[in-house]
Amino acid sequence: MPDRPQTSEALHLLRRELDEATLAGPSLLTELNTQEAWLGFLRFGRRRFDTAVTPESDGLLFQYGTYAFGGPPVFTLDLTRQFDIEDADGEHDHYTQIHCELVYAPDPVLDHLGSFNSWFFHDTDKDLDRWAEALSDRLDPLRGRTPADVRLYEGPV
Repeated sequence: MPDRPQTSEALHLLRRELDEATLAGPSLLTELNTQEAWLGFLRFGRRRFDTAVTPESDGLLFQYGTYAFGGPPVFTLDLTRQFDIEDADGEHDHYTQIHCELVYAPDPVLDHLGSFNSWFFHDTDKDLDRWAEALSDRLDPLRGRTPADVRLYEGPV
């Protein structure tokens, strides 16, 4: 689709949405609160990219939990966009994911939330606004919090 950006531009476009979301100004992602990050991610999620028009070619993932990835356990909210990357013949080659990880200071309240994940895929009969609204209760304990760290990165799956 010629009017849609390439998936290679996705990380840059996510960063731009998050820069615009924060009241603190561009490039101060550490000042971004959870609600601002969520709204920026949803704006990014509404933007369509040059992907195949098939289910599972363009998906959004909302997931959280307390994890210890190479350090002490921390609560992490991971807002992810996943694209199906095709080879030259139009066949599935791999997936790539663009992550916005919000990492919070240790807090027993957050640890008690457990873990959770929910997917949304474009080009299905699902509605993005309904998906986001269904996550509202899951997001409530985090809305006013400012994460200790925000990590933006891209990688193959």
